[in-house]
Amino acid sequence: MSKILTSLIFFLAASTILAQQANEAIFFTQRSQTNKFHTISDLQALKKGQLVKLYQDRVEEIITILPFLSLTNEPGVRLSDIGIKEDSRHLKILRNNKESTRKNLEVTKETIEELVPYADTEKIIWTILYYEEVIKKMRIGVNGNF
Repeated sequence: MSKILTSLIFFLAASTILAQQANEAIFFTQRSQTNKFHTISDLQALKKGQLVKLYQDRVEEIITILPFLSLTNEPGVRLSDIGIKEDSRHLKILRNNKESTRKNLEVTKETIEELVPYADTEKIIWTILYYEEVIKKMRIGVNGNF
């Protein structure tokens, strides 16, 4: 029984490590993408706290995807999918970018949480709509596919 348990733990640990390595070569995931766009009336029906959260989510998507826009606008794309060798140098560059983006987003989210609630609700709504238009244009890409 202990051999089975040990084997199971080893298998789970190995699977986790392999999954992390596979994700290392991916530019960004679907998780970093907005899945709903809003109208003015949708946003006017929300409370300021909800608007601030939407604001943060849109900023996160733009900051995450914008640096890679010339390479891809689709989630889940790997370096090798667009002809970039998945060697240690390129993986390190991508890993460093992801880490610096994560740190930047932490500070940016905190800044938004603390300062944006002082803005007029109409300006928050306008900015969310603007960010959503930017995101739509980013998703359309050079081939015009959404």
